[in-house]
Amino acid sequence: MKLAIVGCLVLLGLPLNAVAIESGPASAQQQETEGWLVLQSSNQAASATPQSATATERELALQRWLKKYSYSIPDFYDQDSAGEMSSGN
Repeated sequence: MKLAIVGCLVLLGLPLNAVAIESGPASAQQQETEGWLVLQSSNQAASATPQSATATERELALQRWLKKYSYSIPDFYDQDSAGEMSSGN
């Protein structure tokens, strides 16, 4: 009985020994990515010149967007119709 209680106490105490990961980016690439995301969300590097699209550009973009709805989604995909993989020899 005492062994079971001690075992339960040890198991309950395990999460207290866990070490948290330090906050902040882990690599130079992650630091660069987070820097770009902060810059983008803060709007600090926004152009002073507003960008606009012509009526023709907007119409073409809308037509391209609507065109994607003209294709039906199949109920299932035939896995045999995909390509073949070589063994890399």
